[in-house]
Amino acid sequence: MNIGIVCYPTFGGSGVVATELGMALAKKSYRVHFITYSQPTRLDTFIENICFHEVDIRSYPLFQYPPYELALASKMVEVVKYEKLDLLHVHYAIPHASAAFMAKQILATEGVFIPVITTLHGTDITLVGKDSSYEPVVTFSINQSDGVTAVSEDLKRDTYKHFAINKNIEVIPNFIDLKRFQKQKKDHFRAAICPDNEKLIVHTSNFRKVKRVVDVIYIFNKIRQVIPAKLLLVGDGPERSAAENLCRELGDCDSIRFLGKIDAVEEVLSVADLFLMPSEKESFGLAALEAMACEVPVVSSNSGGLPELNLNGITGFTCEVGDIEDMTQKSLHILSNENLATFKKNAHKRAKEFDINAILPKYEAFYSKVVENHSIITK
Repeated sequence: MNIGIVCYPTFGGSGVVATELGMALAKKSYRVHFITYSQPTRLDTFIENICFHEVDIRSYPLFQYPPYELALASKMVEVVKYEKLDLLHVHYAIPHASAAFMAKQILATEGVFIPVITTLHGTDITLVGKDSSYEPVVTFSINQSDGVTAVSEDLKRDTYKHFAINKNIEVIPNFIDLKRFQKQKKDHFRAAICPDNEKLIVHTSNFRKVKRVVDVIYIFNKIRQVIPAKLLLVGDGPERSAAENLCRELGDCDSIRFLGKIDAVEEVLSVADLFLMPSEKESFGLAALEAMACEVPVVSSNSGGLPELNLNGITGFTCEVGDIEDMTQKSLHILSNENLATFKKNAHKRAKEFDINAILPKYEAFYSKVVENHSIITK
């Protein structure tokens, strides 16, 4: 099968999942064509059967903002025609699903009929998509897709709740490559950060307000009042300044390191004892899954799809959003010497259920079903 994948090429979850999916498909001899405005961050090595098609975004004085959606639709048309694609798989509804619909209509006038699958990842539904400026287009584009998937049952429910969707939504959860995300022997790294054998806590995100990075600082401060601990913050974004100011105010800066954006996050997770994810909303929680794969238990909020991944009292704990005291107490419970090993073991066991080798066949089966149904309809 010849597959086009449209995604954002950034560190965000939707782009990471789309890229990892494409690479896994290519390794199984599918031909995969990435269509986006720059090289996806995870696509950093040569892989046979993968092609990258850059969207040419041209700016003209007439336009205040370059019309990316039009350029993307044009590139989709080009790639489908000349690479003879069997399927377009677009990740994140805005603007990819609407651009795919436009491309599909253009192609149909030339006698080319291409099925489109839209995968919903989270904020395209729970945040941006709800905006009245986008809602009609999002609803229409999803309903015009030949297949729709969501990364969690919670996101599926949210989509039906907030949009007039008449399509069946298939839940295919996010996944992880356990060959990459596994605990590595990094004793020297651990010793450099925690020379006195302090407990090591990690948080990774894009530092947006919804991630509640400031809560991480407060929780860490309370943990540190009880046991020696260090905190590593991976990522960057608009809330970094607030987090830095708070750690100075609380006097914790000597025990906190801001590492910025790191691609090899598995090396950091390999030395961690606990992962904090107090997010206001997570449709799945890919960063938590990456931590669990590296044998790191998770204390998270109970929002969105997190309870589907982080099993309360087993792989970690889920708490009410903003309940810093409860998250602190649950963290201390996990970090106790008598509990930590069990939680680490359980986290790793749970992560195995989301191995890419277990999830990839679900996508393959869905692809086959959509392509077959589409061929029947267009005959």
